[in-house]
Amino acid sequence: MLVRKRSFGRPGVLAFLAGILWCCLTGMAMAHASLTGAVPPDGAVVGAPPKILYLSFSEPVSPLVLKLLLPDGQARSLDEFVLRDTTLEIPTPDGLGPGTHVLTWRVVSEDGHPVAGSTIFSIGAPGSAPQAGTEAIDWPVRSALWLAKVAMYVGLFFGIGGVFATRWLIPCKGGGPRLVGTATLLGLVATILSLSLQGLDALGAPLAGLFDPAVWKAGFATSFGPTVAVLSAAFCLAVVAGRSGSAVLNRTASLVALVAGSAALALSGHASAAAPQWLTRPAVFVHAVTIAIWVGALLPLASALRRDGDAGGHALGRFSRLIPLCVALLALAGLLLAAIQVRDPAALLSTAYGNVLLAKIGLLAVLFGLVAVNRWKLTGPAAQGDRKAVRRLFRAIVVEALIVVAIFAVASAWRFTPPPRALVVAAAQPATIHIHSDKAMAEVTVAPGRAGPVEISAVILSSHFSPLDAKEVTFVLSNAQAGVEPMRRKAELQTDGTWRASDVIIPLAGQWQVRIDVLIGDFELLRLQEAIEVRP
Repeated sequence: MLVRKRSFGRPGVLAFLAGILWCCLTGMAMAHASLTGAVPPDGAVVGAPPKILYLSFSEPVSPLVLKLLLPDGQARSLDEFVLRDTTLEIPTPDGLGPGTHVLTWRVVSEDGHPVAGSTIFSIGAPGSAPQAGTEAIDWPVRSALWLAKVAMYVGLFFGIGGVFATRWLIPCKGGGPRLVGTATLLGLVATILSLSLQGLDALGAPLAGLFDPAVWKAGFATSFGPTVAVLSAAFCLAVVAGRSGSAVLNRTASLVALVAGSAALALSGHASAAAPQWLTRPAVFVHAVTIAIWVGALLPLASALRRDGDAGGHALGRFSRLIPLCVALLALAGLLLAAIQVRDPAALLSTAYGNVLLAKIGLLAVLFGLVAVNRWKLTGPAAQGDRKAVRRLFRAIVVEALIVVAIFAVASAWRFTPPPRALVVAAAQPATIHIHSDKAMAEVTVAPGRAGPVEISAVILSSHFSPLDAKEVTFVLSNAQAGVEPMRRKAELQTDGTWRASDVIIPLAGQWQVRIDVLIGDFELLRLQEAIEVRP
Protein backbone atom coordinates (compact mmCIF):
# COMPACT_ATOMS: atom_id res chain seq x y z
CA MET A 1 0.00 0.00 0.00
CA LEU A 2 1.34 3.39 -0.96
CA VAL A 3 1.49 6.00 1.78
CA ARG A 4 1.18 9.57 0.65
CA LYS A 5 3.64 11.81 2.44
CA ARG A 6 2.51 15.25 3.45
CA SER A 7 4.52 18.27 2.44
CA PHE A 8 5.82 20.59 5.13
CA GLY A 9 5.64 23.59 2.79
CA ARG A 10 9.10 23.75 1.25
CA PRO A 11 8.79 27.30 -0.14
CA GLY A 12 7.80 28.59 3.29
CA VAL A 13 10.64 26.71 4.99
CA LEU A 14 13.17 28.03 2.46
CA ALA A 15 11.90 31.58 2.88
CA PHE A 16 12.10 31.22 6.66
CA LEU A 17 15.68 29.92 6.54
CA ALA A 18 16.67 32.64 4.04
CA GLY A 19 15.33 35.24 6.46
CA ILE A 20 17.31 33.72 9.31
CA LEU A 21 20.46 33.76 7.14
CA TRP A 22 19.97 37.42 6.21
CA CYS A 23 19.40 38.49 9.83
CA CYS A 24 22.55 36.65 10.89
CA LEU A 25 24.74 38.10 8.15
CA THR A 26 23.72 41.68 9.02
CA GLY A 27 25.45 41.34 12.39
CA MET A 28 28.79 40.06 11.09
CA ALA A 29 30.65 43.36 10.85
CA MET A 30 31.06 44.03 14.55
CA ALA A 31 34.29 43.92 16.55
CA HIS A 32 34.77 43.11 20.24
CA ALA A 33 37.69 44.59 22.15
CA SER A 34 38.14 48.27 21.27
CA LEU A 35 41.07 50.67 21.36
CA THR A 36 40.68 53.04 24.31
CA GLY A 37 43.91 55.03 24.07
CA ALA A 38 47.24 55.39 22.35
CA VAL A 39 50.57 57.09 23.08
CA PRO A 40 51.32 59.10 21.06
CA PRO A 41 47.59 59.86 20.74
CA ASP A 42 45.98 59.43 17.35
CA GLY A 43 46.81 62.50 15.26
CA ALA A 44 49.42 63.83 17.69
CA VAL A 45 52.53 65.78 16.64
CA VAL A 46 55.61 65.07 18.76
CA GLY A 47 58.94 66.84 18.74
CA ALA A 48 61.13 63.73 18.85
CA PRO A 49 60.68 60.04 17.99
CA PRO A 50 58.93 58.26 20.87
CA LYS A 51 60.91 55.49 22.53
CA ILE A 52 57.83 53.34 23.20
CA LEU A 53 54.41 53.16 21.56
CA TYR A 54 51.41 52.35 23.74
CA LEU A 55 48.07 50.84 22.72
CA SER A 56 45.38 50.41 25.39
CA PHE A 57 42.26 48.28 24.86
CA SER A 58 38.97 47.76 26.67
CA GLU A 59 39.95 44.17 27.54
CA PRO A 60 43.09 42.02 27.40
CA VAL A 61 44.33 41.21 23.88
CA SER A 62 47.05 39.18 22.16
CA PRO A 63 48.90 40.79 19.22
CA LEU A 64 48.79 39.09 15.84
CA VAL A 65 50.28 41.73 13.53
CA LEU A 66 52.01 44.99 14.51
CA LYS A 67 53.49 47.23 11.80
CA LEU A 68 54.71 50.79 11.51
CA LEU A 69 54.25 52.47 8.12
CA LEU A 70 56.95 55.12 7.52
CA PRO A 71 56.44 58.40 5.64
CA ASP A 72 58.09 56.93 2.54
CA GLY A 73 55.54 54.06 2.47
CA GLN A 74 57.86 51.34 3.80
CA ALA A 75 56.51 49.04 6.49
CA ARG A 76 58.46 47.82 9.51
CA SER A 77 57.26 44.81 11.47
CA LEU A 78 57.14 45.36 15.23
CA ASP A 79 57.95 41.94 16.60
CA GLU A 80 58.88 43.02 20.13
CA PHE A 81 56.23 44.06 22.62
CA VAL A 82 55.27 43.81 26.28
CA LEU A 83 51.69 43.12 27.34
CA ARG A 84 50.67 44.69 30.64
CA ASP A 85 47.05 43.82 31.40
CA THR A 86 45.11 45.70 28.68
CA THR A 87 48.04 47.78 27.37
CA LEU A 88 50.62 46.92 24.72
CA GLU A 89 54.07 48.51 25.06
CA ILE A 90 55.90 48.45 21.72
CA PRO A 91 59.52 49.65 21.39
CA THR A 92 59.90 51.86 18.33
CA PRO A 93 62.48 51.06 15.64
CA ASP A 94 65.67 53.12 15.54
CA GLY A 95 66.17 55.90 13.07
CA LEU A 96 62.65 57.26 12.71
CA GLY A 97 62.70 60.52 10.75
CA PRO A 98 60.32 63.45 10.52
CA GLY A 99 56.90 63.09 8.96
CA THR A 100 53.68 61.18 9.53
CA HIS A 101 53.76 57.56 10.66
CA VAL A 102 50.93 55.00 10.83
CA LEU A 103 50.87 52.31 13.51
CA THR A 104 48.69 49.44 12.26
CA TRP A 105 47.67 46.64 14.57
CA ARG A 106 45.70 43.43 14.49
CA VAL A 107 45.01 41.73 17.81
CA VAL A 108 42.73 39.01 19.13
CA SER A 109 40.60 39.79 22.18
CA GLU A 110 40.31 37.61 25.24
CA ASP A 111 37.09 36.05 23.98
CA GLY A 112 38.84 34.94 20.77
CA HIS A 113 37.66 37.61 18.33
CA PRO A 114 40.11 39.56 16.11
CA VAL A 115 40.17 43.37 16.01
CA ALA A 116 42.23 45.63 13.74
CA GLY A 117 42.91 49.33 13.38
CA SER A 118 45.48 52.11 12.94
CA THR A 119 46.67 55.24 14.72
CA ILE A 120 48.61 58.15 13.22
CA PHE A 121 51.31 60.33 14.75
CA SER A 122 53.78 62.81 13.27
CA ILE A 123 57.36 63.63 14.22
CA GLY A 124 58.31 67.30 13.88
CA ALA A 125 55.46 68.28 11.58
CA PRO A 126 52.62 66.49 9.79
CA GLY A 127 53.25 65.23 6.30
CA SER A 128 51.41 63.11 3.78
CA ALA A 129 50.34 59.97 5.61
CA PRO A 130 51.30 56.59 4.14
CA GLN A 131 48.30 54.54 3.11
CA ALA A 132 47.46 51.85 5.65
CA GLY A 133 44.42 50.58 3.80
CA THR A 134 40.97 50.05 5.24
CA GLU A 135 39.77 47.00 7.12
CA ALA A 136 37.34 45.38 4.69
CA ILE A 137 35.01 42.61 5.75
CA ASP A 138 35.91 39.32 4.08
CA TRP A 139 32.41 37.98 3.56
CA PRO A 140 33.47 34.51 2.31
CA VAL A 141 35.49 33.96 5.50
CA ARG A 142 32.76 35.40 7.73
CA SER A 143 30.08 33.31 6.03
CA ALA A 144 32.20 30.15 6.31
CA LEU A 145 32.80 30.87 10.00
CA TRP A 146 29.06 31.24 10.56
CA LEU A 147 28.24 28.02 8.69
CA ALA A 148 30.95 26.14 10.61
CA LYS A 149 29.51 27.45 13.88
CA VAL A 150 26.02 26.25 12.95
CA ALA A 151 27.37 22.84 11.92
CA MET A 152 29.35 22.61 15.15
CA TYR A 153 26.20 23.25 17.19
CA VAL A 154 24.27 20.68 15.15
CA GLY A 155 27.03 18.13 15.75
CA LEU A 156 27.25 18.85 19.47
CA PHE A 157 23.56 18.94 20.31
CA PHE A 158 21.99 16.58 17.75
CA GLY A 159 25.08 14.35 17.42
CA ILE A 160 26.72 14.03 20.83
CA GLY A 161 23.40 14.70 22.56
CA GLY A 162 21.73 12.11 20.33
CA VAL A 163 24.34 9.46 21.13
CA PHE A 164 23.87 10.15 24.84
CA ALA A 165 20.10 9.81 24.44
CA THR A 166 20.37 6.45 22.66
CA ARG A 167 22.66 5.08 25.38
CA TRP A 168 20.86 6.44 28.47
CA LEU A 169 17.34 7.63 27.72
CA ILE A 170 15.92 6.04 24.57
CA PRO A 171 17.67 2.74 23.83
CA CYS A 172 17.96 2.07 20.09
CA LYS A 173 19.37 -0.85 18.21
CA GLY A 174 22.88 -0.29 16.88
CA GLY A 175 23.98 3.33 17.13
CA GLY A 176 20.53 4.87 16.91
CA PRO A 177 19.12 6.96 14.04
CA ARG A 178 21.47 7.43 11.11
CA LEU A 179 21.00 11.20 11.33
CA VAL A 180 22.63 11.18 14.78
CA GLY A 181 25.81 9.65 13.38
CA THR A 182 25.74 12.04 10.41
CA ALA A 183 25.38 15.03 12.73
CA THR A 184 28.29 13.79 14.84
CA LEU A 185 30.63 13.50 11.85
CA LEU A 186 29.44 16.86 10.50
CA GLY A 187 30.23 18.48 13.84
CA LEU A 188 33.71 16.93 13.95
CA VAL A 189 34.61 18.16 10.45
CA ALA A 190 33.16 21.63 11.10
CA THR A 191 34.99 21.96 14.40
CA ILE A 192 38.35 21.10 12.85
CA LEU A 193 37.82 23.43 9.89
CA SER A 194 36.65 26.23 12.17
CA LEU A 195 40.15 26.35 13.67
CA SER A 196 41.59 27.36 10.31
CA LEU A 197 38.69 29.76 9.69
CA GLN A 198 39.43 31.36 13.06
CA GLY A 199 43.03 31.79 11.95
CA LEU A 200 41.95 33.36 8.65
CA ASP A 201 39.72 35.81 10.50
CA ALA A 202 42.45 36.57 13.03
CA LEU A 203 45.08 37.31 10.38
CA GLY A 204 42.72 38.95 7.90
CA ALA A 205 43.69 36.33 5.30
CA PRO A 206 41.43 35.23 2.40
CA LEU A 207 39.64 31.90 2.18
CA ALA A 208 42.30 30.64 -0.26
CA GLY A 209 44.69 30.30 2.71
CA LEU A 210 42.46 27.76 4.47
CA PHE A 211 45.16 25.07 4.54
CA ASP A 212 48.15 27.35 5.26
CA PRO A 213 49.96 25.97 8.37
CA ALA A 214 50.53 29.54 9.65
CA VAL A 215 46.77 30.12 9.57
CA TRP A 216 46.07 26.97 11.61
CA LYS A 217 48.75 27.99 14.09
CA ALA A 218 47.21 31.46 14.46
CA GLY A 219 43.76 29.94 15.02
CA PHE A 220 45.03 27.58 17.68
CA ALA A 221 46.87 30.44 19.43
CA THR A 222 43.54 32.15 20.17
CA SER A 223 41.27 31.16 23.06
CA PHE A 224 39.27 29.13 20.53
CA GLY A 225 42.14 26.62 20.28
CA PRO A 226 41.34 24.77 23.55
CA THR A 227 37.66 24.67 22.58
CA VAL A 228 38.50 22.93 19.30
CA ALA A 229 40.82 20.45 21.03
CA VAL A 230 38.31 19.43 23.72
CA LEU A 231 35.31 19.41 21.39
CA SER A 232 37.12 17.30 18.78
CA ALA A 233 37.96 14.75 21.47
CA ALA A 234 34.30 14.76 22.52
CA PHE A 235 33.18 14.04 18.94
CA CYS A 236 35.63 11.15 18.69
CA LEU A 237 34.24 9.68 21.91
CA ALA A 238 30.72 10.06 20.56
CA VAL A 239 31.71 8.15 17.43
CA VAL A 240 33.03 5.32 19.65
CA ALA A 241 29.88 5.38 21.78
CA GLY A 242 27.66 5.26 18.69
CA ARG A 243 29.06 1.92 17.55
CA SER A 244 27.86 -1.49 18.69
CA GLY A 245 29.97 -3.03 21.41
CA SER A 246 30.27 -3.06 25.18
CA ALA A 247 27.23 -1.40 26.73
CA VAL A 248 29.30 -0.12 29.66
CA LEU A 249 31.95 1.34 27.33
CA ASN A 250 29.33 2.98 25.11
CA ARG A 251 27.43 4.52 28.01
CA THR A 252 30.63 5.78 29.62
CA ALA A 253 31.97 7.22 26.38
CA SER A 254 28.66 8.96 25.62
CA LEU A 255 28.54 10.52 29.09
CA VAL A 256 32.13 11.77 28.89
CA ALA A 257 31.49 13.12 25.39
CA LEU A 258 28.43 15.01 26.63
CA VAL A 259 30.29 16.56 29.56
CA ALA A 260 33.43 17.39 27.56
CA GLY A 261 31.50 18.84 24.62
CA SER A 262 29.43 21.08 26.87
CA ALA A 263 32.48 22.19 28.85
CA ALA A 264 34.31 23.05 25.61
CA LEU A 265 31.87 25.90 24.93
CA ALA A 266 32.84 27.53 28.23
CA LEU A 267 36.52 27.74 27.24
CA SER A 268 36.11 30.53 24.68
CA GLY A 269 33.62 33.06 23.43
CA HIS A 270 31.80 35.82 25.28
CA ALA A 271 31.58 33.91 28.55
CA SER A 272 35.36 33.47 28.74
CA ALA A 273 35.76 37.24 29.07
CA ALA A 274 32.69 38.01 31.19
CA ALA A 275 32.97 38.53 34.90
CA PRO A 276 32.54 36.86 37.29
CA GLN A 277 33.91 33.84 35.47
CA TRP A 278 33.27 31.53 38.41
CA LEU A 279 29.59 32.11 37.60
CA THR A 280 29.53 32.58 33.82
CA ARG A 281 31.58 29.54 32.84
CA PRO A 282 29.43 27.08 34.88
CA ALA A 283 26.32 28.82 33.49
CA VAL A 284 27.52 28.21 29.94
CA PHE A 285 28.18 24.57 30.81
CA VAL A 286 24.72 24.07 32.34
CA HIS A 287 23.12 25.85 29.38
CA ALA A 288 24.98 23.62 26.90
CA VAL A 289 24.48 20.30 28.68
CA THR A 290 20.73 20.81 29.14
CA ILE A 291 20.34 21.76 25.47
CA ALA A 292 22.27 18.62 24.50
CA ILE A 293 20.06 16.37 26.64
CA TRP A 294 16.84 17.93 25.37
CA VAL A 295 17.71 18.44 21.70
CA GLY A 296 19.72 15.23 21.51
CA ALA A 297 16.64 13.20 22.45
CA LEU A 298 14.51 14.58 19.59
CA LEU A 299 15.81 12.41 16.74
CA PRO A 300 15.94 9.15 18.75
CA LEU A 301 12.44 9.86 20.10
CA ALA A 302 11.05 10.53 16.63
CA SER A 303 12.68 7.32 15.39
CA ALA A 304 11.24 5.30 18.28
CA LEU A 305 7.74 6.68 17.71
CA ARG A 306 7.88 5.88 14.02
CA ARG A 307 9.32 2.35 14.28
CA ASP A 308 7.82 0.85 17.45
CA GLY A 309 4.70 2.13 19.12
CA ASP A 310 5.23 0.39 22.47
CA ALA A 311 8.92 1.28 22.71
CA GLY A 312 8.10 4.80 21.57
CA GLY A 313 5.50 5.13 24.31
CA HIS A 314 8.00 4.09 27.00
CA ALA A 315 10.65 6.44 25.56
CA LEU A 316 8.10 9.25 25.46
CA GLY A 317 7.31 8.71 29.13
CA ARG A 318 10.94 8.98 30.18
CA PHE A 319 11.46 12.00 27.93
CA SER A 320 8.41 13.87 29.23
CA ARG A 321 9.51 13.38 32.85
CA LEU A 322 13.09 14.56 32.28
CA ILE A 323 12.66 17.46 29.86
CA PRO A 324 10.81 19.91 32.18
CA LEU A 325 13.82 19.88 34.51
CA CYS A 326 16.21 20.41 31.58
CA VAL A 327 14.14 23.28 30.22
CA ALA A 328 14.00 24.93 33.67
CA LEU A 329 17.79 24.73 34.12
CA LEU A 330 18.36 25.84 30.52
CA ALA A 331 16.13 28.90 30.96
CA LEU A 332 17.71 29.80 34.32
CA ALA A 333 21.26 29.64 32.93
CA GLY A 334 20.21 31.53 29.80
CA LEU A 335 18.56 34.34 31.80
CA LEU A 336 21.65 34.64 33.99
CA LEU A 337 23.99 34.93 31.00
CA ALA A 338 21.67 37.39 29.26
CA ALA A 339 21.53 39.60 32.36
CA ILE A 340 25.34 39.67 32.59
CA GLN A 341 25.89 40.31 28.88
CA VAL A 342 23.07 42.79 28.21
CA ARG A 343 22.85 44.66 31.56
CA ASP A 344 20.49 47.36 30.33
CA PRO A 345 17.18 46.19 28.75
CA ALA A 346 17.41 49.15 26.33
CA ALA A 347 20.43 47.41 24.76
CA LEU A 348 18.09 44.75 23.37
CA LEU A 349 16.94 47.27 20.78
CA SER A 350 20.01 49.49 20.45
CA THR A 351 22.73 46.84 19.87
CA ALA A 352 23.27 44.07 17.33
CA TYR A 353 23.82 41.60 20.18
CA GLY A 354 20.47 42.55 21.67
CA ASN A 355 18.75 42.19 18.28
CA VAL A 356 20.16 38.68 17.91
CA LEU A 357 18.98 37.86 21.44
CA LEU A 358 15.47 39.12 20.65
CA ALA A 359 15.39 36.96 17.50
CA LYS A 360 16.48 33.96 19.55
CA ILE A 361 13.87 34.69 22.24
CA GLY A 362 11.18 34.90 19.55
CA LEU A 363 12.12 31.50 18.16
CA LEU A 364 12.31 30.07 21.67
CA ALA A 365 8.81 31.36 22.41
CA VAL A 366 7.52 29.48 19.35
CA LEU A 367 9.48 26.37 20.37
CA PHE A 368 8.26 26.42 23.97
CA GLY A 369 4.68 26.93 22.77
CA LEU A 370 4.99 23.87 20.56
CA VAL A 371 6.57 21.90 23.41
CA ALA A 372 3.69 22.85 25.70
CA VAL A 373 1.13 21.68 23.15
CA ASN A 374 2.98 18.41 22.71
CA ARG A 375 3.30 17.90 26.46
CA TRP A 376 -0.30 18.60 27.45
CA LYS A 377 -2.27 17.46 24.39
CA LEU A 378 -0.30 14.77 22.56
CA THR A 379 2.02 13.05 25.03
CA GLY A 380 -0.73 11.31 27.04
CA PRO A 381 -2.66 9.86 24.09
CA ALA A 382 0.56 8.94 22.27
CA ALA A 383 1.90 7.10 25.34
CA GLN A 384 -1.36 5.11 25.46
CA GLY A 385 -0.96 3.98 21.86
CA ASP A 386 -3.21 6.44 20.01
CA ARG A 387 -1.79 6.14 16.48
CA LYS A 388 -3.20 9.49 15.35
CA ALA A 389 -1.59 11.24 18.32
CA VAL A 390 1.69 9.40 17.60
CA ARG A 391 1.74 10.63 14.00
CA ARG A 392 0.96 14.19 15.06
CA LEU A 393 3.64 14.04 17.74
CA PHE A 394 6.19 12.73 15.24
CA ARG A 395 5.50 15.65 12.90
CA ALA A 396 5.66 18.08 15.80
CA ILE A 397 9.08 16.75 16.83
CA VAL A 398 10.35 17.24 13.27
CA VAL A 399 9.14 20.85 13.38
CA GLU A 400 10.82 21.27 16.80
CA ALA A 401 14.11 20.08 15.32
CA LEU A 402 13.82 22.58 12.43
CA ILE A 403 13.16 25.44 14.87
CA VAL A 404 16.15 24.36 16.95
CA VAL A 405 18.39 24.52 13.85
CA ALA A 406 17.06 28.03 13.17
CA ILE A 407 17.93 28.99 16.76
CA PHE A 408 21.46 27.67 16.22
CA ALA A 409 21.72 29.79 13.07
CA VAL A 410 20.69 32.91 14.96
CA ALA A 411 22.90 32.18 17.99
CA SER A 412 25.90 31.65 15.70
CA ALA A 413 25.71 35.34 14.72
CA TRP A 414 26.88 36.20 18.26
CA ARG A 415 30.35 35.26 17.04
CA PHE A 416 30.36 38.62 15.25
CA THR A 417 28.52 40.88 17.73
CA PRO A 418 30.10 42.38 20.86
CA PRO A 419 27.90 42.05 23.97
CA PRO A 420 26.53 45.29 25.46
CA ARG A 421 28.66 44.81 28.58
CA ALA A 422 31.78 45.17 26.38
CA LEU A 423 30.30 48.23 24.67
CA VAL A 424 29.62 49.81 28.07
CA VAL A 425 33.25 49.29 29.10
CA ALA A 426 34.46 50.75 25.82
CA ALA A 427 32.12 53.74 26.10
CA ALA A 428 33.41 54.49 29.60
CA GLN A 429 37.01 54.67 28.44
CA PRO A 430 38.58 58.15 28.53
CA ALA A 431 39.90 60.18 25.61
CA THR A 432 43.46 61.43 26.04
CA ILE A 433 45.78 63.85 24.27
CA HIS A 434 49.34 64.98 24.78
CA ILE A 435 50.05 68.71 24.30
CA HIS A 436 53.66 69.81 23.90
CA SER A 437 55.20 73.26 23.58
CA ASP A 438 58.63 74.83 24.13
CA LYS A 439 57.79 75.83 27.70
CA ALA A 440 55.44 73.13 28.96
CA MET A 441 53.52 69.96 28.20
CA ALA A 442 50.29 68.43 29.42
CA GLU A 443 48.60 65.05 29.48
CA VAL A 444 44.87 65.73 29.20
CA THR A 445 42.17 63.17 29.98
CA VAL A 446 38.45 63.46 29.25
CA ALA A 447 36.52 60.77 31.09
CA PRO A 448 34.44 59.25 29.71
CA GLY A 449 35.60 60.08 26.22
CA ARG A 450 32.10 60.61 24.82
CA ALA A 451 29.53 63.39 24.60
CA GLY A 452 27.66 64.23 27.77
CA PRO A 453 28.78 64.86 31.36
CA VAL A 454 32.55 64.42 31.64
CA GLU A 455 35.47 65.15 33.92
CA ILE A 456 38.54 66.85 32.47
CA SER A 457 41.92 66.42 34.14
CA ALA A 458 45.46 67.37 33.19
CA VAL A 459 48.97 66.76 34.43
CA ILE A 460 51.02 69.85 33.55
CA LEU A 461 54.80 69.63 33.39
CA SER A 462 57.60 71.95 32.44
CA SER A 463 59.77 71.30 29.38
CA HIS A 464 62.17 69.49 31.76
CA PHE A 465 59.41 67.06 32.88
CA SER A 466 59.15 68.59 36.35
CA PRO A 467 55.76 69.66 37.82
CA LEU A 468 54.84 73.15 36.69
CA ASP A 469 54.03 75.52 39.53
CA ALA A 470 50.81 77.24 38.39
CA LYS A 471 48.54 79.62 40.25
CA GLU A 472 45.46 78.93 38.18
CA VAL A 473 44.43 76.57 35.36
CA THR A 474 41.41 76.94 33.08
CA PHE A 475 40.15 74.52 30.44
CA VAL A 476 38.70 76.14 27.33
CA LEU A 477 36.63 73.96 24.96
CA SER A 478 35.39 74.95 21.52
CA ASN A 479 34.05 73.34 18.35
CA ALA A 480 34.12 75.74 15.40
CA GLN A 481 32.60 73.25 12.96
CA ALA A 482 29.53 72.86 15.16
CA GLY A 483 29.38 76.59 15.90
CA VAL A 484 30.21 76.17 19.59
CA GLU A 485 32.12 79.15 20.94
CA PRO A 486 34.76 78.70 23.68
CA MET A 487 33.46 77.35 27.00
CA ARG A 488 35.64 78.11 30.02
CA ARG A 489 35.85 75.79 33.04
CA LYS A 490 38.16 76.47 35.98
CA ALA A 491 40.18 73.53 37.27
CA GLU A 492 41.04 72.70 40.85
CA LEU A 493 44.40 71.35 41.99
CA GLN A 494 44.19 67.87 43.49
CA THR A 495 46.46 66.35 46.12
CA ASP A 496 48.15 64.19 43.46
CA GLY A 497 49.17 67.27 41.47
CA THR A 498 46.44 66.86 38.82
CA TRP A 499 44.28 69.79 37.73
CA ARG A 500 40.65 68.69 37.43
CA ALA A 501 37.32 70.16 36.36
CA SER A 502 34.20 68.14 37.18
CA ASP A 503 30.62 68.41 35.95
CA VAL A 504 31.67 69.55 32.48
CA ILE A 505 29.12 69.03 29.71
CA ILE A 506 30.32 68.28 26.17
CA PRO A 507 27.06 68.60 24.23
CA LEU A 508 27.97 66.69 21.06
CA ALA A 509 30.50 64.32 19.56
CA GLY A 510 33.23 65.32 17.15
CA GLN A 511 36.59 67.02 17.17
CA TRP A 512 36.95 69.61 19.95
CA GLN A 513 39.75 72.08 20.54
CA VAL A 514 41.05 71.86 24.09
CA ARG A 515 43.03 74.87 25.31
CA ILE A 516 44.66 75.02 28.70
CA ASP A 517 45.25 78.53 30.12
CA VAL A 518 47.97 78.22 32.73
CA LEU A 519 48.50 81.28 34.93
CA ILE A 520 52.10 81.07 36.12
CA GLY A 521 52.49 84.56 37.59
CA ASP A 522 50.56 87.79 37.79
CA PHE A 523 51.76 88.77 34.31
CA GLU A 524 52.56 85.44 32.72
CA LEU A 525 49.92 83.29 31.03
CA LEU A 526 50.87 80.10 29.19
CA ARG A 527 48.51 78.52 26.68
CA LEU A 528 48.54 74.90 25.44
CA GLN A 529 46.14 73.80 22.73
CA GLU A 530 45.33 70.59 20.86
CA ALA A 531 42.36 68.81 19.25
CA ILE A 532 40.66 65.81 20.86
CA GLU A 533 38.12 63.41 19.39
CA VAL A 534 34.97 62.92 21.47
CA ARG A 535 32.92 59.80 20.77
CA PRO A 536 29.11 59.78 20.44
